[in-house]
Amino acid sequence: MMRRTFWGERMGKHVLLIEDEPNIIEAISFLLQQDGWKVSTHSDSSGAVDAVLNIGPDLVILDVMLPGRSGFDVLQDLRRASQTEKLPILMLTAKGQARDRAEAMSLGASHFMTKPFSNRDMLAAVRELAT
Repeated sequence: MMRRTFWGERMGKHVLLIEDEPNIIEAISFLLQQDGWKVSTHSDSSGAVDAVLNIGPDLVILDVMLPGRSGFDVLQDLRRASQTEKLPILMLTAKGQARDRAEAMSLGASHFMTKPFSNRDMLAAVRELAT
């Protein structure tokens, strides 16, 4: 399978995980790598947009609560940039409150998932977003 560089031509499967909890990074990375994904990680909000632009992933998994700025702020920046305005973005949160889901979707998230999540649900969401 090919990855889409800047969401155009296909060249392989690549996800960028922006998450600050080491155990979540390890769990998601392992799960996706077992499914054939290349996984890159970034652990805070500073430089997150640059990381997305430099890596050019097929999709981003973005935590809501990050050191520095929130994942909502990063999401807004990604949606404002022409290169990433259509990039699939899965938002993750430990809070899972309805207002967080509503805010994420209003800011342009492609999908919203609460922690803890099942491996099956994570894989299904990632596969769906990457098509």
